[in-house]
Amino acid sequence: MRFLTRKLVQPQDLNVRGTLFGGRLLAWVDEEAAIFAGVEARHNRVVTKSISAIDFIAPAFQGDIVEIGVALKRVGKTSITVEVQVRNLVTQKVIVNIDEMVFVCVDENGKPVRHVLSQDRGQ
Repeated sequence: MRFLTRKLVQPQDLNVRGTLFGGRLLAWVDEEAAIFAGVEARHNRVVTKSISAIDFIAPAFQGDIVEIGVALKRVGKTSITVEVQVRNLVTQKVIVNIDEMVFVCVDENGKPVRHVLSQDRGQ
């Protein structure tokens, strides 16, 4: 798993409990995973198709630095599936695990298209 992005948890990122708002974290994850999938596929248009169960394990607090890690899990003809882990940079505690995020490469009309990885693998 490659941890490519770090985010500083700031006051505007907090929920009413004073911990990192899950929706904010998921926006960060979706953006990072989509960039990762697009780079792997060598395709500039990828969209999120599905996200498996999201397992929130530990909170993050204001001032914490979180790292987002993404790994390639599976490649289809038009899709790329990744797994994601978010952890606290300092403590290395896992904050969230997402087993599968599926991204689909689309054309300018939003229709699925084959990506370079599927052609490389003969799929």
